[in-house]
Amino acid sequence: MTAYPVILLFHLFAALFFIGTVFFEVLMLEGIRKHVPREAMRTLEIAIGDRARRIMPWVLLVLYSAGVSLAWHHREALAHPFDNTLGLFLTIKILLALSVFGHFLTAMTLRRTGRMKSIHFKRIHLSVFCHMVGIVILAKTMFYLHW
Repeated sequence: MTAYPVILLFHLFAALFFIGTVFFEVLMLEGIRKHVPREAMRTLEIAIGDRARRIMPWVLLVLYSAGVSLAWHHREALAHPFDNTLGLFLTIKILLALSVFGHFLTAMTLRRTGRMKSIHFKRIHLSVFCHMVGIVILAKTMFYLHW
C-alpha cells in the first residue's frame, strides 16, 4: 500500500474537523445570536476561541502538511494548471486554502492583541465558511469534471 491513501485519510479527517467547526460556528452560533444576551454570546465566543486556539493549530498542522504532500503527488498537473481541469481546480483549491490560513493568522493576531471583536469573529468565520464551501466543491469535482 502506498502512503497516498493514508495521507489522504489524515487530510480528510483534519478537514472534517476544521470544516465541521466552521460550519458549527457559522450556522449554529449565528442562528442563536439573536436569542442570547450580548454578554453571554461574547463569553461563548471567547470560550470557543480559547478552545480553538488550543486545538486548531494541531488540526491545521495535519491538514496543511497532508495537503502539501498530496499536492506534491499531483505536481505534474500543478506545473501546468491551465492544461487540465485537475491542475486548475487544485490550484484554485490551494489558493483558497492559503487564504483560509491567512484568515486563521489574522484571527489569532486579533485575539492575541485583544482586538478581536464580535464583528471580526462573524466576518472571519463567514469568509472562511465561503472558502470552505468552495474548497469542498473543488475537492469533490476536480477528479470528475474534465474539459
